[in-house]
Amino acid sequence: MSRGEVEELYQAVILDHDRAPRNLGPLAGATHAATVDNPLCGDVVTIQLELVDGVVRAAAFEGRGCALSRAAASILTTQVAGLDAAAVAARLAAYEAFIASPPDAPVPADLGDLAAFAGVRRFRSRRACALLAVRALRAASSTKPA
Repeated sequence: MSRGEVEELYQAVILDHDRAPRNLGPLAGATHAATVDNPLCGDVVTIQLELVDGVVRAAAFEGRGCALSRAAASILTTQVAGLDAAAVAARLAAYEAFIASPPDAPVPADLGDLAAFAGVRRFRSRRACALLAVRALRAASSTKPA
């Protein structure tokens, strides 16, 4: 598969999660939540979690923003369900390191659909959009229960 084909595939994943976001809406039974915004572009994301004994039982998001911020929130909320705090932190750190890596750096195999954000690495201004849900998820998972 050529680089262009890979980027086209990744773009399709982002568009799919933007147009049909998973876990969009309020989370009944949420025990933790956090809202973050990007004042430069106006994107806002709220992540809600149901944490039971340190494990994410369910995750959802609400917000408004560009396709990148919405898709990242959709993908991340699907990936953290069932993980404990250490695994969530590791997932977020791996994704942040990936976004900060050079555009030609290899894409880690364990990112799943988050690999769709490979193209963002070429645009410093778009990295904040791709990482907005990370900030919200990290804040939500470290807050005290509601």
